[in-house]
Amino acid sequence: MPDFIPRSKHEKEEMLKAIGAGSFSDLLADMPDAVRLDGDLNLPPALSEMEAKKFLRDLAEQNADPHRWTSFLGGGAYDHYVPSVVDHVSGRPEFYTAYTPYQAEVSQGTLQTIYEFQSLIARLTGMEIANASLYDAGTALAEAVLMADAINRRKEVVVSGCVHPRRLDVLRTYLRATGLKIKVSGMGAGYTDPDEVRALVGPETSCVVLDNPNFFGVVEDGPAIAEVAKAAGAVFIVSADPISLGLLSAPSDYGADIVVGEGQGLGNRLNFGGPYLGFMATGKQLIRKLPGRIVGRTVDADGRPCFCLTLQTREQHIRREKATSNICTNQALVALRAAVYLSWLGKNGIRELAELCLSKAVYARDALRSAGFSLSFDRPFFREFAIDLPGSAGDFMRGLAEHRIVGGMPLGWVHPDLENRLLMAFTEKRTRDDIDRLVGALAALARKKVGS
Repeated sequence: MPDFIPRSKHEKEEMLKAIGAGSFSDLLADMPDAVRLDGDLNLPPALSEMEAKKFLRDLAEQNADPHRWTSFLGGGAYDHYVPSVVDHVSGRPEFYTAYTPYQAEVSQGTLQTIYEFQSLIARLTGMEIANASLYDAGTALAEAVLMADAINRRKEVVVSGCVHPRRLDVLRTYLRATGLKIKVSGMGAGYTDPDEVRALVGPETSCVVLDNPNFFGVVEDGPAIAEVAKAAGAVFIVSADPISLGLLSAPSDYGADIVVGEGQGLGNRLNFGGPYLGFMATGKQLIRKLPGRIVGRTVDADGRPCFCLTLQTREQHIRREKATSNICTNQALVALRAAVYLSWLGKNGIRELAELCLSKAVYARDALRSAGFSLSFDRPFFREFAIDLPGSAGDFMRGLAEHRIVGGMPLGWVHPDLENRLLMAFTEKRTRDDIDRLVGALAALARKKVGS
């Protein structure tokens, strides 16, 4: 039996002798025959390096990536432009190879980039303090709910039905063993009805959770939901889209206690679904309840500015009963890319970016209406919206694929009633020609569907 341990035959014999085994096969004696390979692996002939590179390149070109296809994918993953400076700075060895800043004296660059990320997220959300990042929006949301529980020790969580379904799944998984009960409002109208939320809250409501804009792209009435949460004495958690904050009011302006969100669109590509970037911000009064790590700015013995891990409220560093979370690290490299991206954009740049996304979405809405399509939810939106189709959205997606178009996200997986609805996003990368081509292809497919 061949093996791939990089040792000489003599070294292998010495190792086997030391543990009392006669051969490498003896090490596998306890493995049942049912799971053993009977015969050789079915592998193709060996390739040279040049041939292997060509094979892998040809294989990669079969992917429907945004460089070869036109993508209108939304629902939490967006095809935004990534400027060259993001790749250039984040690819530097001192950043790219840094794992975690345990030794502050040799990690000043990494610590400073995390500090800058925290500062930018706090400025963007309007909150006073942000942590060093989390894994993605789903885990950030779940940690925010656990944080609310640590604040008031109530046992019910009220969640808008228009929160991203996958993030709601993560929340349910997190809370499965905690005793916290989740109540979810309706989503049929595509927005969160304050009266429905009011009917769900009570004296045991720990927090109220809102996506804004929500999963369907609709801009929610944040102040109205905040009023309901505050009246019940509950923590108000807002999951915000960071690009939208270039135009929309910061969550702090309408009473958010904790703000979380997904930072994939901040200088990070789609990456086949990950790694992504969760962010989390709150007020100073709740800083000791904030999970993860927080970098602070101070001075050294000579009075020079320097950075250190100020708070690490996790069980790896403090007594378990006092830990706020079992989070073991943050998405440092992805957060670095977000910090470079936000620094490159600046205050005016992120507003211009948000305006571009909104204007292109509005153009697409008008073009789709002219072609006979209707919006599923006729309410204010930011960058994406859902449309009704005369048939399964999955069928339309397959038809669009023939034109090398990723048409968006079919919503049948969310609920059977949404089978004929397609969620589409319009970023600054989508041109007028891209949108016209999408509308034309959809219209042709609709005519064919209706005609059949």
